[in-house]
Amino acid sequence: MSVIVTDQGFANDDWDGPIAALNDAHPGCAIDLASSNDPNELAGRISDIPMIRVDFPSFSDGRGFTIARQLRLMGFKGRLRARGHVIADQYAMARRSGFDEVEISDDLAQRQPEDQWLFRADWQAHDYQARLRGAERGRIPAE
Repeated sequence: MSVIVTDQGFANDDWDGPIAALNDAHPGCAIDLASSNDPNELAGRISDIPMIRVDFPSFSDGRGFTIARQLRLMGFKGRLRARGHVIADQYAMARRSGFDEVEISDDLAQRQPEDQWLFRADWQAHDYQARLRGAERGRIPAE
């Protein structure tokens, strides 16, 4: 069983459609994308994919964040889910890179309860790069 993490907290998985590996996918089917896959393999069919689930084999493996960013830059507008070893401290980075949600195990949800994820749910308010760019333009006073 797994738990879906969103900006509103923990939820049950409401995806009820098929999910296939990249090589077995067909139009209208969600895709499981390994962290070793090249997102460019989806070029030309990205508009036919309702959801992409990107695997995180380890919390120290950040390739999934890069994949999410690439997919969004390629124009993917569907549901983008991080799955696997993502920890609460990485939630803001997951959202900033383009993920809509994170799928974690029940075991991780018990070790890192909902309040730890919600603490990072206001991910847009803590974007230091935006604050710095704003200060450079004079919109936000420098600290």
